[in-house]
Amino acid sequence: MRRLGGVLAAAVLCGTAACTNTPPPPLVAKTEAPVITTTGPKVTEIVVGVDDVAGGYNPHALAAQSPITTALSSLLLPSVFRPGPDGAPQLDRNLMVSAKVTKAEPFTVTYTIRKDASWSDSAPIAAEDFYYLWQRMRVEPGVVDPAGYRLINNVSAREGGKVVEVAFGKPFPGWRSLFANLLPAHLLKDAPGTWSNVLSGNFPATAGPFQVRSLDEPRGEVVLERSDRYWEAPTTLDRVVIRRATHSAMAESLSKGDNQAALLRADAADVNLLKAVQNLTTKPVPRNEVVQVLLRPETEQLKDLKTRKAVLNALDRDALIASGTQSGPSAQYRADSYVVPPSRTGYQATIQGNTLNAAASDQQLTEAGYARNAQNIWEKAGKPLKLRIAAPEKVEPYVGIANRVKVQLEDRGISAEVVTPNAEDLFSKQLLGKDVDIAVVPRVDAGDSAAGLASTYGCAGDAPDGGTPSPQNPAGFCDPAIQADIDAALNGKVLLSDALARIEPQIQAQAVALPLFQVVDLLGVLPTVSGVDTGAPLAGVLSGAPGWRRLDK
Repeated sequence: MRRLGGVLAAAVLCGTAACTNTPPPPLVAKTEAPVITTTGPKVTEIVVGVDDVAGGYNPHALAAQSPITTALSSLLLPSVFRPGPDGAPQLDRNLMVSAKVTKAEPFTVTYTIRKDASWSDSAPIAAEDFYYLWQRMRVEPGVVDPAGYRLINNVSAREGGKVVEVAFGKPFPGWRSLFANLLPAHLLKDAPGTWSNVLSGNFPATAGPFQVRSLDEPRGEVVLERSDRYWEAPTTLDRVVIRRATHSAMAESLSKGDNQAALLRADAADVNLLKAVQNLTTKPVPRNEVVQVLLRPETEQLKDLKTRKAVLNALDRDALIASGTQSGPSAQYRADSYVVPPSRTGYQATIQGNTLNAAASDQQLTEAGYARNAQNIWEKAGKPLKLRIAAPEKVEPYVGIANRVKVQLEDRGISAEVVTPNAEDLFSKQLLGKDVDIAVVPRVDAGDSAAGLASTYGCAGDAPDGGTPSPQNPAGFCDPAIQADIDAALNGKVLLSDALARIEPQIQAQAVALPLFQVVDLLGVLPTVSGVDTGAPLAGVLSGAPGWRRLDK
């Protein structure tokens, strides 16, 4: 994957003894070599252990979702609104003067950016950054919640780009969820390559309290240091180090005080491992992703509803959840809704109990025209029912669950294979086609559940010449019968809760998705630091790093 160049700051320290112009003393017999010492400012840092420092840091790409992406984007990229303590969006006055609806027809939002807000290369944060993100989010495949951006008709600028007017084709009450994690358009808009290269290996420019000193994927280490170009109050820390380690190594580093915190996807054994670290405080940290199994009706094998229902009834949902959570923190966040994650306000359970029903599965396959052959495999017209299951390469718990799905289906006489393409290829190409029957992938929560509903289960838009609308979502699902309710929720004509009460049972009846659980990390923090906490919902642990302090330095 091609890397973008970073704008990195380097500091050259000169020791006083090494830089003196004083002539050396005269030579005398048997003198010992002089001791040269180098002094410099004391660096205050906090080291956080993590599971991985994987490449791909674009927070708008489904392929790049991870705790490290959330952490880096929260510290390095500007956002109009940021989640408050309750998860509700709050205007970031470090960046913005104001953001408000200024016209009803057409629905228009006017954003006023602070005049001193700039990127680390001194380019102003301006309207072109809004325009670039809008353009990419409305057309690129595999992006997080594009529905709100697709409602925008135009982005215009005045006052040197510091006032931005965004005109929508339809009202959008969730407009505060847009224009988070702005990207440096002046560096990216004409860069060679595709959207997949954006932030693939580094940050070409930043706009926050920290900047990147080094980002070393092979070593698994990111070093962030205080940004001298930040226009607001400087951070209390000189440096934050994010370091990859095994779980046992994290526990050892915490015990020695080499690390001050750790953030890991933990199972029951890991919970006990951290409990053994003296004076360590642990807390669950829900990610903005729910593990789900998508049964894609776009494919030849699963276009028939009875077949999808049969496959769903062949799966043991309880066993998949147990396998994926391993009795870790995620086990307490079972996802029984198709849209709202368990940790979010407004979550209501729709799915009741387990899905496994062998008798119903057999009957539905029979009604769909399948019969068991001599090898006890379901087939139709001599052709076995064989399903391709995809999960993003090397990303857990998705690969592990995909393999469990394969075993469960084969136990019921349904042939299956697991493929693990790289995440970029999966979300941007394969899930736009008809080769993947089942996808084990995250459903990402970007802050507005109505936009999430439309992005996950809505049709792409009006079809030309009155034709049938087409899907443009990872599920490959489009049902005109529920599209009116989805649009009404997106445009604020009905309350989301009322719309979901009608829509979720219909999604369930269509057998296109099986939510499992919300991914929850475990945070461990030593008492030698203050301010290190779970962070606001969706923001992540490192969103609070500007206020972190070392108490032992």
